[in-house]
Amino acid sequence: MTNIPSVTYELGLDDWPQHERGRGQRATTLATAIYAGHVRDQGTPYINHPVRVVTILRNELGVTEPDLLILGLLHDALEISPSAEPLIDSGLGGAFAQRLRSMTPDHRLEQRPKRPRDADAWHDKICALGPDELLVRLADRIDNLRDLRHSPNPGRRERFLDSLARTYLPLAEESRAAGARLRATFELLSTEYEQQRGAAT
Repeated sequence: MTNIPSVTYELGLDDWPQHERGRGQRATTLATAIYAGHVRDQGTPYINHPVRVVTILRNELGVTEPDLLILGLLHDALEISPSAEPLIDSGLGGAFAQRLRSMTPDHRLEQRPKRPRDADAWHDKICALGPDELLVRLADRIDNLRDLRHSPNPGRRERFLDSLARTYLPLAEESRAAGARLRATFELLSTEYEQQRGAAT
């Protein structure tokens, strides 16, 4: 199971400016507490996924900004535990908590079953994200693609790939003009998508 030292290592905390490290430590403590006890459908500890997203951001997309790496680490925090928002607000600030809200489906925030119109609402919410939040969500998609082969749910692959084709890939393509990292993200996501499509045929 991922622990605090391994999370701080993946964040690259030792390379951060000194004044940012306390915030990184608070984020790590929050992440390990919020994700604790939650398991992905693959049977692995949930925290392994956001830590891999951080690794993608750092090692494959060249992200070094502490706040963006923290956003990657906590990107699913409110989806997993909406009640943790006051803790996040207290530890990292209201503006950061609001960024997480902008990246989280409304039915998760409201802790209710998904309704038919929620898919359209989520599509609109994703399309309204700023470049940094979108970068994190696309890195999340990359990791989920790579992890699909471990899912015991046979229908999950097709649903996930369909969602990518309808929403995330077009959005990633449109966002390429926003900068080099989003261009690289589109290329990486497209490559992973084609590999998964090929594996399914």
